[in-house]
Amino acid sequence: MDIKCLLKEFIEDESGLTAVEYAIAGGLVVGGMIAAFNTLGTNATDKIDCLASAVNGNSTDCTAP
Repeated sequence: MDIKCLLKEFIEDESGLTAVEYAIAGGLVVGGMIAAFNTLGTNATDKIDCLASAVNGNSTDCTAP
């Protein structure tokens, strides 16, 4: 097999690009999910703390954002 022909076939082969694109897209999705869950977790913790404070007799408005 000719090295020049082999190199040309390697350059024209795009099958590996699809796998890399899927890996990058998957990484972005996972990163977005982590950010969303961190924000959701922080907001949920704040609401639980507010409700616990209200149960203990402190007058707080837990409906405020």
